[in-house]
Amino acid sequence: MNKERILGQHLTSTSIFKRFILPKIKDKLKDYAWVDLYCGEGNLILPILETIKTEERENFFSEHIFLFDSDSEMIEKAVQNAIKLGISEELARKNIKQHDSLASFPKIESKFPIFHITNPPYLYIGYIQKNAKQHLKYFQDKNKGYQDLYQIALINDLKNNIEKSVYIIPSNFLFSSSGTNKIRRDFLQAYKITNAVIFEKKIFENTGTNVAIFWFEKKQESKKPIKFTALKITENEEKRREYSLTYENNYRAGSEFSEFCNNQNNNLRVNYYLMQSEVEKNSGNTEIEVINSNKYKNNKYSKEVIRVNEKLAAKIKNNILFIRTVDSGSNLRAGLYEIKDEFKVDGILVSIPYRTNPIQLFFTPELSIEQQIKLKDYFNSKLEELREKTDSEFMTTYKYSKAKYTRKYLGLSQVKKLIQTFSLD
Repeated sequence: MNKERILGQHLTSTSIFKRFILPKIKDKLKDYAWVDLYCGEGNLILPILETIKTEERENFFSEHIFLFDSDSEMIEKAVQNAIKLGISEELARKNIKQHDSLASFPKIESKFPIFHITNPPYLYIGYIQKNAKQHLKYFQDKNKGYQDLYQIALINDLKNNIEKSVYIIPSNFLFSSSGTNKIRRDFLQAYKITNAVIFEKKIFENTGTNVAIFWFEKKQESKKPIKFTALKITENEEKRREYSLTYENNYRAGSEFSEFCNNQNNNLRVNYYLMQSEVEKNSGNTEIEVINSNKYKNNKYSKEVIRVNEKLAAKIKNNILFIRTVDSGSNLRAGLYEIKDEFKVDGILVSIPYRTNPIQLFFTPELSIEQQIKLKDYFNSKLEELREKTDSEFMTTYKYSKAKYTRKYLGLSQVKKLIQTFSLD
């Protein structure tokens, strides 16, 4: 668990490789050097040997398999796994080496072109800045602006002109916005996605991060749309989805949401959060009952009475809506809701903003209560229409869920854009 938190290390089972990857490469095993720069125990390459005749394995391994990892313990496990498959220890240690491939690309001596199959480390830069600062070195100079370790792995392949690869990485690579716009824009101008398997179910023991398997291949026309078919796997079903990614939309899936939100019908400004600091600056004698979204115990938010001046009291009472950004249950969907209906109070107080807590909305210019109720109904109706149309792919999969349903997160910028399609007439 510590390695997963500090190194971003999530080991892939051989079953994932054998079911989803091996069938697509088994007819060209002797055409490539099969490389994993973040190999762990070797589960994404070594099972290839099971398809090679025993008497041919040593020679095949010598010419076609090259594994690297920064963790010496993982390297030793990979060496032992190769030995179990009939490779001599001397050869195993020659082709399975300790190397930090995020820092530099290793030297690979092979007459065959490289086919990189890997499950690289993933660790978000926000977590790194707080808990694993040793990784900040990877985000310097030309790598500034990338947001995760797996993005450094991808861009290293681009810099080293790798023609083909298969990556197991967070599915938010395809669906997220601010955290992945740069890597998609940079990487997918050079590569196309030829195939994908998207998991909306847990496949790693100690993380709720949803992942996907992507087949990447160098392309000729940098800004040409990328079209591919993906197998999408949830807890309950498997289905095929067609995707079309465009440069104009930063190669992000779920573009139907963005396209719909181009139909802006109002200039409403939406401000989020009733902050403790604002309450303190506007103290007075008017009592307002609120919930404190930073105090959650026994499955409910604590209620408090604040005393504010009449101006702030009117502002709180006249803005009746809050946004639930996360699907918190199969029947508790992201959307706009009335504070009074949900919490029996007038406002939602916050001292430290969290995007996943209920957030009170404040509109400029002011909306009447009737307008706000109409906006709520419109917003939730359109949100459900777009979710149905896109299979909710414009929303970000919320990685901390242990539930059987897939939790989705609606970004605050998306909330604003959808609100601005509402006609005030």
